[in-house]
Amino acid sequence: MKTITVAKGDGIGPEIMDATLSIILAAGAALKIEEIEVGEKVYLAGNSAGISADSWDIIRKNKIFLKAPITTPQGGGYKSLNVTTRKFLGLYSNVRPCRSLHPFVSTKHPVMDIVIIRENEEDLYAGIEHQQTDEVVQCLKLISRPGCEKIIRYAFEYAKQQNRKKVTCFTKDNIMKQTDGLFHKVFDEIASEYPEIENEHWIIDIGAAKMADTPEAFDVIVMPNLYGDVLSDVAAQITGSVGLAGSANIGEDCAMFEAIHGSAPRRAGQDVANPSGLLQGAIMMLNHIGQTAVAEKVQNAWLKTLEDGIHTYDIYKEGISKQKVGTKAFAEAVIANLGKLPSIFKPVSYANNEALSLPKYKRKPAAEKTLEGVDLFVHWNGHDANELAKLLNNIFNDGIQLSMITNRGIKVWPDGFQETFCTDHWRCRFKPKEGVQMSKTAIPLLLVAANENGIDVIKTENLYAFDGKQAYSLGQGQ
Repeated sequence: MKTITVAKGDGIGPEIMDATLSIILAAGAALKIEEIEVGEKVYLAGNSAGISADSWDIIRKNKIFLKAPITTPQGGGYKSLNVTTRKFLGLYSNVRPCRSLHPFVSTKHPVMDIVIIRENEEDLYAGIEHQQTDEVVQCLKLISRPGCEKIIRYAFEYAKQQNRKKVTCFTKDNIMKQTDGLFHKVFDEIASEYPEIENEHWIIDIGAAKMADTPEAFDVIVMPNLYGDVLSDVAAQITGSVGLAGSANIGEDCAMFEAIHGSAPRRAGQDVANPSGLLQGAIMMLNHIGQTAVAEKVQNAWLKTLEDGIHTYDIYKEGISKQKVGTKAFAEAVIANLGKLPSIFKPVSYANNEALSLPKYKRKPAAEKTLEGVDLFVHWNGHDANELAKLLNNIFNDGIQLSMITNRGIKVWPDGFQETFCTDHWRCRFKPKEGVQMSKTAIPLLLVAANENGIDVIKTENLYAFDGKQAYSLGQGQ
């Protein structure tokens, strides 16, 4: 018997959760359920996170969280409970199977069967943003080695467990050579440990186009957070319906399972909602906790129900569907099919599925780190980079010199183009003169000199080499 935490959520949430629980319990799931309240009522009661401290304690105690969709009120500084839960509980892996249900759900891709595994904690979703000048704001893209290693190893272990043949990596490392470059590098390192699984890398733009056009070319796809967020919804939609997809959020200690759709408040209380998305999340949960026989029974019964043409309104289609049913009746039909196998869809088998056993991240020995310069980010309302260079060249001369100015990443000094449009946000790179070793003590002296000369420095970034390898970007055009 496994104790899990359940939240019925908002809108259609209570209806689809009741339907989902009725199915998996009828199938023999050995579960004890502890229910908590999260979502709109908690938000409006004054809790900006949508969840109480007591509820957090219950989730952390039970480790497994099955959550229905919730409504986040507009305005008022309310935080996304999904994002908060993923980060607080270290749920680093988002897993989204996207499988075609042709011919019962319309799709242009009848043989599509892919799984998108998305890094869930970092990237631009760290949410670190600042306005720096009148015209420019920034969002920091944070990619860590442990974040890369954990999600990429999970993707290969998942492929191994599910008997999938290939893992594909999507990045944009032709442009973001440090951040996406690290993700790609770690992918290549870990792929070499799984010679039995084919691996490949695609640049995200052409990879996304290929996935939308020919999804059958892919099997498991792993990628950083933002790309994965976008493409997992695209993948779910081109299978025929976002409303049929479930999602798993896996961490080293805890896991959360859910549907990927929202709470659909306009459909609440009408007994029409399709519980399939949440049911798919629950099947992933059963596999995760080792109740694979129950998961297999439920999935095959669900496929048999779709084959029987018993459909909710969202997928009902004249000539293909045989009976339009509501939420409760659909659940009853799945329960009636427990123990039966589909005949058109390939029956699933989870008999060999064992819980994934992933090693804890081990920090590698520190590299030799050498300071090679500093970038000063300057708020300056002029337009001519040559004028700014003159100002900066005159403020400091203690073995350090201005080597480059960029604007939005484009080199504008020296040898910039007059046609390049510039904002009021300038990256000004200072490096030591030949034969001089850069010292950290020079940086505050440089900042003092800039301030004394009326230069508005809004941010600095130290430039390092790690084990002798340059670890910072140049300006485009350099």
